Amino acid sequence: MTDFIDADGFRANVGIVLIRDDRQVFLGGRMGGRGWQFPQGGVLRDEAPEEALYRELKEEIGLERSDVELVAVTRSWLRYRLPRQYVRRNSHPPCIGQKQRWFLLRLVGAEEHVHFDATETPEFERWRWVDYWTPVREVVYFKRAVYARALDELAQQAFPQNPPALPDWSAQEKHLRRLARHRAGIGFRREKERGKSSTAL
Repeated sequence: MTDFIDADGFRANVGIVLIRDDRQVFLGGRMGGRGWQFPQGGVLRDEAPEEALYRELKEEIGLERSDVELVAVTRSWLRYRLPRQYVRRNSHPPCIGQKQRWFLLRLVGAEEHVHFDATETPEFERWRWVDYWTPVREVVYFKRAVYARALDELAQQAFPQNPPALPDWSAQEKHLRRLARHRAGIGFRREKERGKSSTAL
């Protein structure tokens, strides 16, 4: 089975935010020192996003369904475009970006269950717990907007009365500045391109 790429060239993908009771989140260090990110992976053709979620959870960080509790999920696909040099033109259709459903999972099993040898080609080689908004700064630049949007939407569902406060450094991060404006009632700038409203940050 192969990953599903829609007619617009967006590869279907799931993103996983694993959180502890202290609201710190799991951040994985990619193999070969290629930066930090949340666990994520492609949705196979004819596979439901939730099925892909638990498959990727096992493959990327070794956790079973019983190790986590599903807390929240984004209501729609969140999209981002790949920089020109990363566009996969050998696929049909060419893959120009990702569309993601994001899931917030609470860790209920032991942290010792995390391991990276569930597959022959592990994605991560190290991990750490970080403050809720830290991944927006840590992830590669072209994913920052979708990280900010996903984290905000998941927080509003999981902690509607007391979402994690925006960090002091958010004044320097345009994606989090826009979240602050949205929370203040100004709202997100609408994306001009059809079907891209989910990348408005």
